[in-house]
Amino acid sequence: MQHRIPRPSAGKAREQGVHRAEHGAGLGAELAAVVDGARRRAVRGADRQIDTAHLLHSLLESDAEVRAVLGEGPRTARLLGYLVQRSIGYGLRWQSAVEDSGAAPATVRTAGLSPLAAAGLEHALERAAGHGGPARGVDLLAAIIADPRARAVEVLERGGIDSRDLSARLEAWAGDPAH
Repeated sequence: MQHRIPRPSAGKAREQGVHRAEHGAGLGAELAAVVDGARRRAVRGADRQIDTAHLLHSLLESDAEVRAVLGEGPRTARLLGYLVQRSIGYGLRWQSAVEDSGAAPATVRTAGLSPLAAAGLEHALERAAGHGGPARGVDLLAAIIADPRARAVEVLERGGIDSRDLSARLEAWAGDPAH
């Protein structure tokens, strides 16, 4: 069975000019696992590409720091509920459309990732370089909610979380040396 979301070999990726974020270059093992989880979720859901909602879902399931910044408990459970419902109604309209704000430059269009998800991974790497460490889940979360048209933002807002407030919390979180 051939998956709709390609995962080319490293040699083939270089030949095709596929963006480094697709292969986890610069991503720590934790974020590479997040991307792999998002890929599995997209394949299972028969989605055309990994989008920011897939990445958000994978982050919520696997990253304690992301859950901490969002606030454990009912808020996270509500978000996970919306994301689980994606394949049974909520989000079905997304299957036929590519997640793209139109603002992402053509250089971040990556096989298997929506333009916003690819740009988010790249932004997470840049953000991590700014704090001198490997990209973490909070870097990716900040990156995927940077565009108000991202599906992750829609999910967060349906879950009662204002993305602007969350962005401010993530900036404070990044500036706190305890994190």
